[in-house]
Amino acid sequence: MTDDETMSIGALAERFGLAGHVLRHWEAMGLLSPVRDAAGRRRYDKSDLTRVAVILRAKDAGLSLDTIGTLVATTSPAARRDLLRAEADALRARISAAQASLELIECALGCDHEDFSQCAHFQRAVTASGAG
Repeated sequence: MTDDETMSIGALAERFGLAGHVLRHWEAMGLLSPVRDAAGRRRYDKSDLTRVAVILRAKDAGLSLDTIGTLVATTSPAARRDLLRAEADALRARISAAQASLELIECALGCDHEDFSQCAHFQRAVTASGAG
């Protein structure tokens, strides 16, 4: 796509595997602001493609649409860094919790007891994870 080309909502949605209503919702939230053609139809340019890619990556990282909106609207690098630091801390906490859960599951998978919750090794793993 060149700098002066645009695409329809259907073409943009298809390109990213999204439904058109998702793009309209993001527009209503202020995340996208496509230009309109003479007939009033939305037209998306290269910057909109980049914005959709940013939104999708941010969602994959666990950011809410409200947080994404704040990030893209913020002109202060310091405010943006503060918000991203808070999000990174939250993501690290989720990763840590997921890792602890995985360790418990792997412990249970390796247990030959009829009731793995009665296994001393599993009980130690639960206690160590803070879940017990």
